[in-house]
Amino acid sequence: MSAPSPATGADASAARKAERAAARRSAGESTFHVSLESGRWRHLTWIVASAAVGVLLLWKLGVVGKAVGVLLLAYGALNVYRFVRTLLNPAGRIEVLDDGVVLPIGLCTKGTTTVPYDEVRHAFFLRRAVPWSRTGPILVIEAGDRAFTYPRDWFTSDSDQRRVALALNRRLGRI
Repeated sequence: MSAPSPATGADASAARKAERAAARRSAGESTFHVSLESGRWRHLTWIVASAAVGVLLLWKLGVVGKAVGVLLLAYGALNVYRFVRTLLNPAGRIEVLDDGVVLPIGLCTKGTTTVPYDEVRHAFFLRRAVPWSRTGPILVIEAGDRAFTYPRDWFTSDSDQRRVALALNRRLGRI
């Protein structure tokens, strides 16, 4: 009898895919989606506050105060753009399906990306290394040559964030 030949790259990939599918079936997982939250009223609050304080600074203070007032009005204009974007587009949702995961490109944008599980490399949380302008934890999904980041304030609750990460890691065979 001859010894079995070593598995080629395609055979190993097919074996990993079949193993993941068997793990999904045995875990009894179903497809689900998690809707994101737009934060519309937070943007409206910043519009009103920055406009009120910015106009007050422009009206009552000197050169430095007027410069700060202009910066506040510019920040209010940025929030006007974000607020209008929440009116024009839905917040989006992350869908965990049988054959892949559908990831929104950003909050309140039209684009989504469907990624098969073979291309998803990691799903994890950034808890400490979070930019100062974002609330932690941040859900990071590395897929293909991109990293999709979803801050905590885009989700209704922490459990939604954990649910997506747990489902992806289970489907990748890491849990």
